[in-house]
Amino acid sequence: MANMNRPYAFDAIASTYDETFTSVSIAALMRQAVWRRADLAFEASGFVLEMNCGTGEDAVHLGERGIHVFATDISQEMVRVATAKAAARNVSAFVDVAQLAWADLDTLPEAAFDGVLSDFGGLNCVPDLPAAAAALARRLRPGSPVLLCVMGPVAVWEWLWFGIQLKPCKAMRRLRRNPQWRGIPLRYPSPSALSRAFSGGFRVKRLSAIGLLTPPCLESMASRWPRLINVLDRCERLLETLPPLAWISDHYLLELERL
Repeated sequence: MANMNRPYAFDAIASTYDETFTSVSIAALMRQAVWRRADLAFEASGFVLEMNCGTGEDAVHLGERGIHVFATDISQEMVRVATAKAAARNVSAFVDVAQLAWADLDTLPEAAFDGVLSDFGGLNCVPDLPAAAAALARRLRPGSPVLLCVMGPVAVWEWLWFGIQLKPCKAMRRLRRNPQWRGIPLRYPSPSALSRAFSGGFRVKRLSAIGLLTPPCLESMASRWPRLINVLDRCERLLETLPPLAWISDHYLLELERL
């Protein structure tokens, strides 16, 4: 039932997702942190597969850099919004959008892509990470970069922020047994667990924190103290690869290479 609910859950938020997440200041800083790494990883001549593309913000960014992107999402409404966004930003020649779930990766041709991007927690909705990794490996050419932005199990700011507000359920939501969002089962793999799931066909190149000092729960502070938020973001970028930090941040970015 959860698998059946999944597309509809994301359909319901597609029309407001950019307003409630993409355009807000802290989420924009987190996305820019991923873009800095994507800009270094993906070459203009490459053909990148994007999983769980959402409203297409990442795909459009890559398309504007001359990178061809096959952007996919399980939600038909997300696909519609992403397609319209690519057209409005004049990158339809570089961005193709289609409805596709992680479970359907084997419907794509083998060794067809030069890289993969999965941003902002799409993998948190995938029940079988090793199977997804194996299917993904078959789609990639050797040496292809893979960027996976995932929510981990320990988010210290959530504990503090919601703990102060006496909201223990929200504070500990990632540690709950069988967590769900709108009927969708969620998993919060640690960096080591995700690395193990992808160890069969990939090697780890880099691990960094995303949203450590500027997590989404602090968005209410961003409009009041924008300079402080920008300082915290710059500090995070300087410290992002220190070993413990990715384990306690809101998201982490795992960068892999196809063997």
